[in-house]
Amino acid sequence: MVVGVGVPASLLLATLIIGCESMLSGFIFFPKRRLESTPEAWGLVYQEVWVTAADGPRLHGWYLPAPYGSTLLLFCHGNAGNISHCLDNIARLLREGISVYIFDYRGYGLSEGSPSEKGLYRDAEAAHAWAEAKARAEGWRLVVFGRSLGGVAAVHLAARGGCAGAILESTFTNLGAIARIHYPLPLLPGWLARRFDSLGRIGGLCCPVLLVHGECDDIVPYALCRELYAAAPEPKDFLTIPGAGHNDTYLVGGQAYFTRLRDFCEGLLLT
Repeated sequence: MVVGVGVPASLLLATLIIGCESMLSGFIFFPKRRLESTPEAWGLVYQEVWVTAADGPRLHGWYLPAPYGSTLLLFCHGNAGNISHCLDNIARLLREGISVYIFDYRGYGLSEGSPSEKGLYRDAEAAHAWAEAKARAEGWRLVVFGRSLGGVAAVHLAARGGCAGAILESTFTNLGAIARIHYPLPLLPGWLARRFDSLGRIGGLCCPVLLVHGECDDIVPYALCRELYAAAPEPKDFLTIPGAGHNDTYLVGGQAYFTRLRDFCEGLLLT
C-alpha cells in the first residue's frame, strides 16, 4: 500500500492493526493435518477419543493409560504440528505412572474446523470435560499440562476449576509480551496484551501449579515465565531447566525432569 503525504499516522496505524488482526491466526497457529505416527507404532496401548466443542467442531485425541499410577494428565500441546509429534514425550510420561489424554485443537490433525483464540478455549473445555469424567470414574487426580501456547489453554482450564493441579511449561504472559520481543512495532504490544492473556487469568487458579522453563529459551524468554510465576497464587513451584530451549525441556532435563513432574502429581489430592 502506498501512503500519500498528509495521511495521519493514526490512520496508518489503524490500517496496520486491522491487517494484523486478520492475519493474527496465521502468525500464531501452525497446524499440521497429517498424523506422522500413532501410539500403536510406538507399542503403546491407547484409545481413540472424539469430543465435540460447544460450538460444533469434533475434536480428535488419544487416551493412553499408564501401566500403574493414579494420575491423568490432560496434555495441551503447542501451536505447531499435532498430537502425533508428542508421542516420544508421552511414552516417557507413561513410564512414570502418568496416564495421558492428548487432543488436537480445531484445525489440527483429524479435528474439524479452523484454529482461533476463542476456539482454543472451547476445545480445551471439551477435552477437560472428558478428562474430568474419566478421572472421576477411575478415582484418579486430574492434572492439566500446557506447553507453550498450550499453557494458555491450561491456565484457562485451571482457573475454571475441576483439576487437582496444573503444569505450565515454556509458556508466556500474553501475546503482547511476545510481540514486544519479536515484533516491536509501535502500540502493537499494547493492542495484543489482552490476547492469549494468561497473566490476567493466573491469579484465579484454584489448584497448585508447577511452572517449567528452559533457561535458554529464545522463543519465549525465561523472564516471561518468571513473571507469570510471580502472579500465580500459592501453592506454586518453579523448575528451571539449565541449557534447555523452547522445545527440548523434557530431553535436556532428562530423568530429573520426569521425576519432578511425577512427584508434583503424586503430591496432589486424588479425585
